Amino acid sequence: MKFTVAVALSPLDQLTELARTAQECGYSAIALPDSIFFSERVSEDYPYTADGSRFWNEETPWVDPLVAAAAMGAVTDEIRFYTQVLKLGPRNPLLLARQVGSVACLTGNRFGLGVGIGWTPEEFEWCGAPFENRGARVDEAIEVLRLVLAGGMVEYHGEFFDFDRLRMSPAPTEPVPLYVGGHTERGLRRAARVGDGWTSAMIKFDDLAQTIDRLTLLRAEYGRADLPFEIQAVCVDRFGLDGYRQQAEIGVTDVLVAPWVFYGVPMDGPLQAKKDGLRRFADEIMATM
Repeated sequence: MKFTVAVALSPLDQLTELARTAQECGYSAIALPDSIFFSERVSEDYPYTADGSRFWNEETPWVDPLVAAAAMGAVTDEIRFYTQVLKLGPRNPLLLARQVGSVACLTGNRFGLGVGIGWTPEEFEWCGAPFENRGARVDEAIEVLRLVLAGGMVEYHGEFFDFDRLRMSPAPTEPVPLYVGGHTERGLRRAARVGDGWTSAMIKFDDLAQTIDRLTLLRAEYGRADLPFEIQAVCVDRFGLDGYRQQAEIGVTDVLVAPWVFYGVPMDGPLQAKKDGLRRFADEIMATM
């Protein structure tokens, strides 16, 4: 089992040092969140809290995850980075392919792209993308990303995206892993059909086990059961050695953690306390798994 450090809500001036420390301690990756902006009002509830409220506010620090990956990649040489998750729906896939390819090249193929559709209509509409047909548009956007990032002269003619022959150079020398988020049936089918893995939002253990079972069936349905597939989990009710072992038993391959939280340090806590938490968790948990 791998352990990935979730740095959501951390002050931006802590990120590079957290990446250095995480690499020193043997963590597998850094998970980078995405929020384009905070709209004062939203016309849809946030889908991953019980009451639909957002757990951040207008002053919560965010940085573009691709910029963050490049900055953190410049001060490390082993640890990987992936978005968890980037909102693909509001973005143009050609522009995004340029950014993703650049980060992959600059980090020596240490970048993975975790994608979700996005949940708030305001992020779509104010970025120039329609909220309607968002699932179908994301399916095409994934096709565009795969096509362009593979390198060479390519063209695409779909319902939502259309372009003649073009090439982006340099292309990554290895495929950029694509991790698909979403807890709905359509999201799970998308992950099983085109993803190199599935990445969860906050989820309880029993629901996680059922979801993994469903993904296993869907991957077999699509003829992909024998391909490598990551299960990246944010499980909210299984912790400690026993909890992580239980997650591994049901098929989790990568656990997302903010280790300092287990030792009483908040997400916006001081840097040194977070570094101490990273080291303590590595000694107490990772070294004995």
